Amino acid sequence: MLSLLLVVALAACSGDPAPAATASGAAAGATPTRAEQRLDAMSEAVAEWSAAATIQEAHRAAESARNLVVGPGGPLYGDADGDGTTGGESDTGLLPALDGSPGLADAGEPNPCVEADVLGGPWDDARARWDIMLTAIDEWAPDHNTFPSLPSHPQRVVGWATLTLASDDLDLAHEYAGHARLHVDVSTAAYEGCDA
Repeated sequence: MLSLLLVVALAACSGDPAPAATASGAAAGATPTRAEQRLDAMSEAVAEWSAAATIQEAHRAAESARNLVVGPGGPLYGDADGDGTTGGESDTGLLPALDGSPGLADAGEPNPCVEADVLGGPWDDARARWDIMLTAIDEWAPDHNTFPSLPSHPQRVVGWATLTLASDDLDLAHEYAGHARLHVDVSTAAYEGCDA
C-alpha cells in the first residue's frame, strides 16, 4: 500500500528523474542547491530514525528531521528530545519562517512541482500555514490521520517527527519514520524533474 501511495504521489507532479541524478537531484557535475542539500540531510535523518535501535536514537533523528524543515524561525524548533543539543541545527528552514522570511524551498523561483509538493502553495501568510500544521498535529489520532490535509509534504514530515518525539514506543517511531520517508521522497522528486 505504501509503495502504491508513493507511486501515485510521485506521478502527481514529477516526471522522469534527470539522467545521472544524485540523491539531491542535481545532474552529475552540477552543484545541488541549498534546498536539495537540505533534503539530503532530511533523508539521512529519516534513515537514522528508521534504523534507530532505541527510542532515544529515534527521538534524536526525528528532532533533526523536524528542525531541518522548520528552521529557527519556524514553530517547534529546538532541543525537543531534551538531550542538551539541537539536532538538525540550521540558520534557515526548508520552509518559510513564521514571520514570512523565505525558506530554502521558496528562494528564487521554484519549479511548479516544488510549489505544489514542497511548499504546498503560497506562503503569503506563513503564520497561518504553520497554524494549520499545528492544528493537524493536535487533532491527529490513530484512527484520524489529519496529515493528508497538509499540502506541504515537509510539513507532514514535521507531523510524523512530532508524533515520534511524543512517543516512547520504538515500533511506532519506526512506523512514523516510514511515513516521513514517503514525504521526503516526494519532496526530493519535486527537485529531480518536473514536467508540469
